[in-house]
Amino acid sequence: MFSLKSKAALVTGAGRGIGRAIAEQLGAAGASVMLNDLDAGPLEETRTAIAGSRALAGDLTDPAFPGQLVNRAIEELGGLDIIVNNAGYTWDNIIQKTSDEQFQAMLDIHVVAPFRILRSAAPFIRETAKREAAEGRRVHRKVVNITSISATDGGAGQAGYSSGKAAVIGLTRTMAKEWGRYNVNVNAVGFGLIETRLIQPLTPESKIDVKGHEIRVGVQPAMLEKVISSSALGRAGTVDEAAGAVLFFCSPMSDFITGEVLMCTGGMRF
Repeated sequence: MFSLKSKAALVTGAGRGIGRAIAEQLGAAGASVMLNDLDAGPLEETRTAIAGSRALAGDLTDPAFPGQLVNRAIEELGGLDIIVNNAGYTWDNIIQKTSDEQFQAMLDIHVVAPFRILRSAAPFIRETAKREAAEGRRVHRKVVNITSISATDGGAGQAGYSSGKAAVIGLTRTMAKEWGRYNVNVNAVGFGLIETRLIQPLTPESKIDVKGHEIRVGVQPAMLEKVISSSALGRAGTVDEAAGAVLFFCSPMSDFITGEVLMCTGGMRF
């Protein structure tokens, strides 16, 4: 129905899960893709799987790195038409057991890093749009930020995660207003339960390592079953289904949609 041939896309958190599925679907639609992930090993696996893609591993919470990533994407892909701010993880606890470091980490990855990426892209976006306007052309560019049902409905034990993901919605709607004059559609997709390592049944081995921190991830099996059974479709979503919602916002089909949040939850309600 559409082609993204000649489009240059940047996808963060592309080493595994939803991010990898997004990158694969963008590549299959014809886009050239710059991939990023904190973990170099999974990132290289994604790069190998997507013909012609480029990759730069690095920590998005390092203040200098988002600018380096954006510049590398523009240099190697010849431009930047699509930005998908997908990178993130959960670090949960009830509020009295949540440290300042833990809370700040959730803000840093979920909203500060996307802010820095978009700020770094702003000069290219403005200058390119002005040149295209002078030539009588209107070229749509796309930003898709990732939020969560935890942002809209809240999530017990997720003060940091929910706050970061809620802030993404404010950032999305503000950038839609700032960048509309540059023909940039800025939208967000909010996920419910998607089949990734973050919602695996909780066991003593359910852990991820993030910058030296061993973080427990997963959901108690009884709670997982209860949440899934409460959704309209009665199941968790696949990473490809999640990526499909993002692909819509990256495509020409969304050229008159901006500042919106599309909830991809299977009808789940907390």
